Amino acid sequence: MSATAISDIDLAAINAELADKSPEEIIRWAATLGKKTMMTTTFGDHSAVILHLVTGILPDTKIIWVDTGYNSSATYRFAEKLMNELNLNVDVYTPEMTSARRNVLMKGIPEVGEPLHEEFTRQVKLEPFERAIRETQPEIWITGLRREQTEHRKNMDIVTRSEEGYLKVAPILDWTEADMDQYLADHNLPNEPDYFDPTKGQEGRECGLHTKF
Repeated sequence: MSATAISDIDLAAINAELADKSPEEIIRWAATLGKKTMMTTTFGDHSAVILHLVTGILPDTKIIWVDTGYNSSATYRFAEKLMNELNLNVDVYTPEMTSARRNVLMKGIPEVGEPLHEEFTRQVKLEPFERAIRETQPEIWITGLRREQTEHRKNMDIVTRSEEGYLKVAPILDWTEADMDQYLADHNLPNEPDYFDPTKGQEGRECGLHTKF
């Protein structure tokens, strides 16, 4: 399996095979491919779940954190706590412009629908992540996406292939918030729900990262 090219993987067949598998089994399947793997985190609500799941199987996985510069103090403290407790291999990517400077130029965070909001999102989320992808060159990207989070995610497959050629794997796609809470409790993991995404504007809205990449 390790010699299998990403482009040769039959997505329909593998999604059918993984449909009833546990997150751990899905992650182990990804590990058997022997490809350069990364995962992403926001250090937002329930982030400890996917971080614990993945690093329990692939402990040295490169973790990309796009720090928009608008996180709450609680999120920054939580990120430091998890990085230390789980010994995470994190690379932090930040926007090229400081939030203080941008706040002056854009007069704060533009509202969704305002002309500047698309450029704001590009600056604080999409450009740093594009830089991360370019520098990391992953063949597999493991995410913590779940169906119940947004309309866009409801019909996703566990494994998809990006235009750039890497596989995007979502091991907890079918988990509910109750499943997430239970996992945190079972493994005595910390959580911090005080997370703010300046690009979304409202719950259930995609910021563009998972529709573009």
